[in-house]
Parts: sequence; structure tokens; C-alpha cells
Amino acid sequence: MRQFAVIGLGRFGASVATNLYRMGYEVLAIDANEDRVREMADEVTHAVEANATDEDALKSLGIRNFDVVVVSIGQDIQSSILCCLVLKELGVKYIVAKAVNELHGKVLQKVGADRVVFPERDMGSRVAHNLVAANLLDYIELAPGYSIVEVVAKPEFYGKSLQDLGFRARYGIIITAIKRGKKVVIAPGAEDVIMDGDVLVAIGEDRQLEKMEHTHNE
Repeated sequence: MRQFAVIGLGRFGASVATNLYRMGYEVLAIDANEDRVREMADEVTHAVEANATDEDALKSLGIRNFDVVVVSIGQDIQSSILCCLVLKELGVKYIVAKAVNELHGKVLQKVGADRVVFPERDMGSRVAHNLVAANLLDYIELAPGYSIVEVVAKPEFYGKSLQDLGFRARYGIIITAIKRGKKVVIAPGAEDVIMDGDVLVAIGEDRQLEKMEHTHNE
């Protein structure tokens, strides 16, 4: 099972951490603020009070063993940059860092962040879903329990029509569009065939969308 660490438990960091934990992943939540750590204690696997820029503290937490580390430090730009540097030096495999503006984002990339997110554009729940689904390009929450997702078509979909795949009948999911390179098929019909490289825009219940993403057709 993939393991995630989230450093910085403000609104965005807490949202990423709790969403990952609810999806069944191991999550270590880290913050220098004791109250925030206490509030998150029951929402994640482990919640720890630690300084994000303290190399020894991060090393003692085994931070390099985590598959993904999300740096979600608040407005302290210097600390977020330093934290990314420390994580890179410790050998963390994949770093996702929150930026407060474009310039901050460029600096984070220069010091080793593999992916930069902007909270005003990227909701915590969307980032959490995108981190765990390899074929998921985008995720937008419509209402509690319902979402629109963009999913890269899997090889077992190739050459089959929407009717053959039975997304609607099996999962109650509606494919609202198929993106094929620069072309977009809006409201595809049951006879439309999925091809290599297609991106499906699907709408439905979260639990059914998750089934569709992970179920392989016979």
C-alpha cells in the first residue's frame, strides 16, 4: 500500500490528508502547531508535531520511506522552500508542494518539487484523488458523493463501444465526452468505440467512479 506524508496542516493540507486517509491509504500528518496535530489525530494514521525544516526530525520520522510527501506549509514561503530542499536531500521519491503564487511555484520546482499545486485552483480533495489514481487526469466534486472525472482509457477498453463496456448499466456512470487528441466527441452514443489514447469524461457517484477506475473488463 502506498504511504503518504503531509507537512503543514492548514485547510489545504488537512483536506489532502483526510481525503487520502478516507480512501484507505496510510497517512502521516506533520505540523509544528500542537493544536493542529491534536485535531488531526483521529483523521489520519499518525499525526506528529515536528518542525518541517528540521532535517533530523524528518529523518527520524522515516520520511524518505514515504511514496509521496505533500508540502503544504502556509504563508511561510521560506520554510516551504527549505522543507523541499531538505526532503530532496533526504531522498524522498516524489514531492508535491503547495505554492502561494507563480514565482513561489517556480522556485519550488527549481529546488526539487516534482509537482506544484495552487490551492486557489486545486482543491485538496482533487489533489488527493489525482495522487492515488494513475489514470485520473482531473477530478471535480459536484456535490457530496458525486463528481466529474477525466480518466485515461485503459487498454482493456480499446476497440469496445460504450455499450460493450456498459458503464451506464453496470455503474450508473454517464460518459459525457470523449477527448481524442484535439477532437472532442460531445455526448457520445452507445455505439462510439474507445481508442488508444482516448480520455473519458465521466460523471457519477464517487464510489461507482472508483469501481470503474479499478475494475478490469473481462
